[in-house]
Amino acid sequence: MIAVASLGALTVLLIQILHTTGAITAGFSNWRPLLYAYLVWAVALGIGQVMVRGERGQRTLFLLPAALFTIAVVIFPTVFGFYIATLDWNLSSLEGPHFNGLNNLIGLFDDDYYWNALRNMVFYTVAVLGEYAIAFGLALLLNAEIRGRRFLRVVFLLPMMLSPVAVSWMIGKSLMEYRFGPAATLARALGWDNPAFFAHPWIAWLSIEAMDAWVSIPFVMIILLAGLQAMPKEVLEAAKVDGANGWQSFWHVVFPIMLPVSVTVLIIRIIFKLKLADIVINVTAGGPGGATDTVSSFIYRVYRDRSNVGYGTGLAIFYLLLIVVFLSLLLRLSRRWTQKVV
Repeated sequence: MIAVASLGALTVLLIQILHTTGAITAGFSNWRPLLYAYLVWAVALGIGQVMVRGERGQRTLFLLPAALFTIAVVIFPTVFGFYIATLDWNLSSLEGPHFNGLNNLIGLFDDDYYWNALRNMVFYTVAVLGEYAIAFGLALLLNAEIRGRRFLRVVFLLPMMLSPVAVSWMIGKSLMEYRFGPAATLARALGWDNPAFFAHPWIAWLSIEAMDAWVSIPFVMIILLAGLQAMPKEVLEAAKVDGANGWQSFWHVVFPIMLPVSVTVLIIRIIFKLKLADIVINVTAGGPGGATDTVSSFIYRVYRDRSNVGYGTGLAIFYLLLIVVFLSLLLRLSRRWTQKVV
């Protein structure tokens, strides 16, 4: 039963691929039959597991839906994205998609705007360290015995409750508007003649980073605060007995103990930073001159303005591969550094 269902699903997939590429005329008008074949294969696989493996197969059924769902919404779209990346598919053309091999990959190496966006992502990623330092300071503050601690926790968490799109309009389009915005008015009062926050490259980049940091720092702060509250109090008391001052206690006791939590939250924050797009799209659209552009915002414009599905997907797949390699190296280095310090 499993073999027949697998053969049927593979046959439907092969027919659809050959029909889409123009190798054969027979085929389906869309990919929906493949979905039906996949569902039949999933049911057959579940029944077959129970019939062949008995009780072990029944236990497998609890994991099988999650695995099949991952295949359907992660693995298959990724593989399909590799296929689309090999097509010359422009929605504004009447010819429709056709195979062009590695031309999209070759084209991205000559795309200066794409490499400019990649360079910007290096700066955005490095800025995560500054966000981490601010978040750690706030976490230490909220972990101390100060008056109004509960109220401050709620206040510092408010930015995280807002949508980045709302923040981009509330701050970027209103508060930092160069003619009548309150921030521009204050800057003029302080002596800045032309307070255009998004007209000069570095000022625009810092403004985008400030908005993104304002939204994201509370997430890093709350994770670090949870780690601080879970820290054994006896360790800090022992450091005080040994004569350590506040800085020595932090650097030699608190920071090493918090290192696993710090590495985890930094990696999560870097992953979110690598997807930065919404604030850039709404406030600057990548300007001025691509100074604030991210890879995601640039790919969005390739789809929207050029209607080039094949090339845009090729850019996204190449960026995905870079992210996988970068995060793999980062995880390996962080593991070694954590083991060495701790």
